[in-house]
Amino acid sequence: MEEPRPTAMELAESLLARRVMLREALPGIIRNLQAEEESILPKMKRAIERHEKSNRNVASLKNERDVLQKKAATLLNDLKNIRNEIEESGGMVRLDPNWAKERLEEKLTDIENRIETQALDHKAERKMITMRTNLLKENERWLKERRDSNPMMVTYVSKRRAMAKYFKEADKIHSRMLDLVERGQPLHQTRLDLEREYSEIRKQLDRARELNSQSDAAVSFWEGVIESGFEKGAGMDLLKNARSVEAGNVASFAKKTRKKPAEEVKGEDE
Repeated sequence: MEEPRPTAMELAESLLARRVMLREALPGIIRNLQAEEESILPKMKRAIERHEKSNRNVASLKNERDVLQKKAATLLNDLKNIRNEIEESGGMVRLDPNWAKERLEEKLTDIENRIETQALDHKAERKMITMRTNLLKENERWLKERRDSNPMMVTYVSKRRAMAKYFKEADKIHSRMLDLVERGQPLHQTRLDLEREYSEIRKQLDRARELNSQSDAAVSFWEGVIESGFEKGAGMDLLKNARSVEAGNVASFAKKTRKKPAEEVKGEDE
């Protein structure tokens, strides 16, 4: 057997009870949300400060590394030109034919280009740095053996030693920078999580305050409906609207929501 449908007055009484319950609950809800906001705000601020400090440190190290690598790259270009002059005179071949074929400068240039132009992950960047470190160690051994063996090599050896020093310093700073970047990733995630949580609390708090500001009016509205019935006042408006909807017309609140866009379109046409 189908249960009897509630009457309009029963529905109004139920809605009034819900509005009264909500009005009584909202102050407590607002206090709890305010407490959550006060609790999370300092945590979020600390997370932002730690993350931004980490980013500043990374940026500072990157600038130091870039300056050193630029100095090394300048010397690297000079060395190519000097080496070509020595090779044209036959000096490089007489000194060490095998090393002339190795062409240290090209290897260093290739590593530098890969670090600067390719989207390498931290492991790949560390691998490149290790490769360059090994090349520079080999270079140092070669320099010790060749420095005084040919007067033409003095400038070449001096510049290559300076270049190696700049690259070594740059690689040390690069490694420190990568360590900071890796440690900064959890800081970044913590910041995002706290910012999302804080934003959600703020949305709930704003909504609760909005409902609280409307509570007295909502309770008064339904009290008026119950007191006056559906023959006058707000109750009559509701009954009229309900009958209009039953007849296939659009509810009055729907008409109101549609009215503004229509006016805006008219204004745009003008």
